[in-house]
Amino acid sequence: MIAPPHDITIRPLEQSDLATALVMQNQSYPAFLCEEPAAFASRMLVPGSLCLAAIRSDRLIAYLIAHGSAARSPFPVGHVLGPGDAGHDVLFIHDLCVSTAGRGIDLGRRIIDHAFDLATTAGLRRAELIAVEGAESYWRGLGFVEEEVSPALAAKVASYGADARWMARDIRAMR
Repeated sequence: MIAPPHDITIRPLEQSDLATALVMQNQSYPAFLCEEPAAFASRMLVPGSLCLAAIRSDRLIAYLIAHGSAARSPFPVGHVLGPGDAGHDVLFIHDLCVSTAGRGIDLGRRIIDHAFDLATTAGLRRAELIAVEGAESYWRGLGFVEEEVSPALAAKVASYGADARWMARDIRAMR
Protein backbone atom coordinates (compact mmCIF):
# COMPACT_ATOMS: atom_id res chain seq x y z
CA MET A 1 0.00 0.00 0.00
CA ILE A 2 1.21 3.49 -0.83
CA ALA A 3 1.78 5.78 2.14
CA PRO A 4 -0.67 8.68 1.87
CA PRO A 5 0.77 12.16 1.58
CA HIS A 6 0.52 14.14 4.79
CA ASP A 7 -0.50 17.34 3.02
CA ILE A 8 -4.02 16.07 2.27
CA THR A 9 -6.90 16.94 4.54
CA ILE A 10 -10.21 15.09 4.53
CA ARG A 11 -13.12 17.18 5.71
CA PRO A 12 -16.87 17.49 5.08
CA LEU A 13 -17.74 18.54 1.53
CA GLU A 14 -19.03 22.11 1.64
CA GLN A 15 -21.25 24.21 -0.60
CA SER A 16 -18.15 26.21 -1.55
CA ASP A 17 -16.74 22.98 -3.10
CA LEU A 18 -19.77 22.46 -5.32
CA ALA A 19 -18.54 24.19 -8.48
CA THR A 20 -15.22 22.31 -8.50
CA ALA A 21 -16.92 19.01 -7.65
CA LEU A 22 -19.33 19.45 -10.57
CA VAL A 23 -16.41 20.07 -12.94
CA MET A 24 -14.71 16.91 -11.64
CA GLN A 25 -17.95 14.96 -12.08
CA ASN A 26 -18.32 16.18 -15.69
CA GLN A 27 -14.71 15.23 -16.47
CA SER A 28 -15.11 11.75 -15.00
CA TYR A 29 -18.52 10.46 -16.06
CA PRO A 30 -20.66 10.22 -19.19
CA ALA A 31 -23.37 12.87 -19.42
CA PHE A 32 -26.21 10.55 -18.35
CA LEU A 33 -24.49 10.02 -14.97
CA CYS A 34 -23.74 13.71 -14.32
CA GLU A 35 -26.16 15.36 -11.95
CA GLU A 36 -27.50 18.88 -11.97
CA PRO A 37 -26.27 21.12 -9.13
CA ALA A 38 -29.54 20.83 -7.17
CA ALA A 39 -29.43 17.02 -7.12
CA PHE A 40 -25.72 16.95 -6.28
CA ALA A 41 -26.10 19.53 -3.49
CA SER A 42 -29.15 17.77 -2.03
CA ARG A 43 -27.01 14.77 -1.15
CA MET A 44 -24.70 17.07 0.80
CA LEU A 45 -27.62 18.53 2.77
CA VAL A 46 -29.63 15.42 3.61
CA PRO A 47 -29.56 14.52 7.32
CA GLY A 48 -26.80 12.00 8.01
CA SER A 49 -24.74 13.14 5.03
CA LEU A 50 -21.23 11.74 5.00
CA CYS A 51 -20.09 13.70 1.95
CA LEU A 52 -16.36 14.30 2.16
CA ALA A 53 -13.69 16.37 0.43
CA ALA A 54 -9.99 15.64 0.04
CA ILE A 55 -8.08 18.91 -0.04
CA ARG A 56 -4.47 19.55 -1.00
CA SER A 57 -3.07 23.09 -1.04
CA ASP A 58 -6.59 24.53 -0.65
CA ARG A 59 -7.72 22.62 -3.75
CA LEU A 60 -10.38 19.92 -3.99
CA ILE A 61 -8.74 16.82 -5.45
CA ALA A 62 -11.35 14.19 -4.55
CA TYR A 63 -14.85 13.94 -3.16
CA LEU A 64 -17.20 11.34 -1.78
CA ILE A 65 -20.99 11.62 -1.93
CA ALA A 66 -22.44 9.26 0.70
CA HIS A 67 -25.35 9.28 3.11
CA GLY A 68 -27.55 7.08 5.23
CA SER A 69 -30.18 5.23 3.26
CA ALA A 70 -32.82 2.56 3.50
CA ALA A 71 -31.25 -0.77 2.57
CA ARG A 72 -31.33 -1.76 -1.11
CA SER A 73 -33.15 1.46 -2.04
CA PRO A 74 -30.95 3.62 -4.26
CA PHE A 75 -32.36 6.80 -5.73
CA PRO A 76 -32.21 7.44 -9.48
CA VAL A 77 -29.45 9.56 -10.91
CA GLY A 78 -30.55 13.17 -10.74
CA HIS A 79 -33.05 12.70 -7.91
CA VAL A 80 -33.15 15.70 -5.56
CA LEU A 81 -33.14 14.31 -2.04
CA GLY A 82 -35.28 15.86 0.67
CA PRO A 83 -34.99 15.63 4.45
CA GLY A 84 -37.19 12.53 4.54
CA ASP A 85 -35.09 10.64 1.99
CA ALA A 86 -32.23 9.78 4.33
CA GLY A 87 -32.41 6.38 5.96
CA HIS A 88 -30.56 4.81 8.81
CA ASP A 89 -30.11 1.24 7.62
CA VAL A 90 -26.95 1.49 5.51
CA LEU A 91 -24.33 3.88 4.19
CA PHE A 92 -25.09 4.45 0.51
CA ILE A 93 -22.05 5.49 -1.51
CA HIS A 94 -23.42 7.49 -4.39
CA ASP A 95 -20.20 8.81 -5.91
CA LEU A 96 -16.45 8.72 -5.35
CA CYS A 97 -14.43 10.92 -7.68
CA VAL A 98 -10.66 11.41 -7.61
CA SER A 99 -9.12 14.03 -9.89
CA THR A 100 -5.97 13.31 -11.87
CA ALA A 101 -4.07 15.33 -9.24
CA GLY A 102 -5.18 12.85 -6.57
CA ARG A 103 -4.59 9.58 -8.38
CA GLY A 104 -1.92 7.03 -7.58
CA ILE A 105 -1.81 7.73 -3.83
CA ASP A 106 -4.65 5.45 -2.64
CA LEU A 107 -6.80 8.50 -1.92
CA GLY A 108 -10.08 6.76 -2.72
CA ARG A 109 -9.43 4.13 -0.06
CA ARG A 110 -8.46 6.83 2.43
CA ILE A 111 -11.72 8.73 1.88
CA ILE A 112 -13.78 5.52 2.10
CA ASP A 113 -12.01 4.50 5.33
CA HIS A 114 -12.78 7.94 6.78
CA ALA A 115 -16.44 7.60 5.77
CA PHE A 116 -16.58 4.11 7.30
CA ASP A 117 -15.25 5.49 10.59
CA LEU A 118 -17.98 8.15 10.59
CA ALA A 119 -20.65 5.64 9.56
CA THR A 120 -19.63 3.21 12.30
CA THR A 121 -19.90 6.03 14.86
CA ALA A 122 -23.39 6.75 13.49
CA GLY A 123 -24.36 3.09 14.02
CA LEU A 124 -24.26 1.99 10.37
CA ARG A 125 -22.81 -1.46 9.76
CA ARG A 126 -23.24 -1.98 6.01
CA ALA A 127 -22.35 -0.02 2.90
CA GLU A 128 -24.03 -0.31 -0.50
CA LEU A 129 -23.29 1.19 -3.91
CA ILE A 130 -23.82 0.89 -7.61
CA ALA A 131 -20.50 0.43 -9.41
CA VAL A 132 -20.56 2.22 -12.77
CA GLU A 133 -18.40 2.41 -15.86
CA GLY A 134 -16.43 -0.77 -15.10
CA ALA A 135 -15.49 0.24 -11.52
CA GLU A 136 -16.58 -3.03 -9.91
CA SER A 137 -12.98 -4.28 -9.76
CA TYR A 138 -11.96 -1.13 -7.88
CA TRP A 139 -14.77 -1.65 -5.37
CA ARG A 140 -13.90 -5.34 -5.03
CA GLY A 141 -10.44 -4.21 -3.96
CA LEU A 142 -12.14 -2.27 -1.16
CA GLY A 143 -14.01 -5.36 0.02
CA PHE A 144 -17.32 -4.92 -1.81
CA VAL A 145 -19.02 -7.91 -3.43
CA GLU A 146 -21.75 -8.17 -6.01
CA GLU A 147 -25.06 -9.32 -4.60
CA GLU A 148 -28.14 -10.87 -6.14
CA VAL A 149 -30.92 -8.35 -6.63
CA SER A 150 -34.67 -8.40 -7.00
CA PRO A 151 -36.15 -7.45 -10.39
CA ALA A 152 -37.14 -4.03 -8.97
CA LEU A 153 -33.61 -3.32 -7.70
CA ALA A 154 -32.13 -4.65 -10.97
CA ALA A 155 -34.18 -2.05 -12.87
CA LYS A 156 -32.86 0.75 -10.65
CA VAL A 157 -29.29 -0.46 -11.08
CA ALA A 158 -29.71 -0.69 -14.88
CA SER A 159 -30.64 3.00 -14.97
CA TYR A 160 -27.01 3.69 -14.00
CA GLY A 161 -25.73 2.10 -17.22
CA ALA A 162 -25.55 -1.27 -18.93
CA ASP A 163 -22.50 -2.40 -16.97
CA ALA A 164 -23.67 -1.10 -13.56
CA ARG A 165 -23.36 -3.55 -10.67
CA TRP A 166 -25.01 -3.64 -7.22
CA MET A 167 -22.36 -4.15 -4.53
CA ALA A 168 -22.22 -4.16 -0.74
CA ARG A 169 -20.02 -4.95 2.24
CA ASP A 170 -19.93 -4.98 6.02
CA ILE A 171 -18.10 -1.76 6.89
CA ARG A 172 -16.48 -3.33 9.95
CA ALA A 173 -14.80 -6.08 7.91
CA MET A 174 -11.22 -5.74 6.61
CA ARG A 175 -10.57 -2.53 8.52
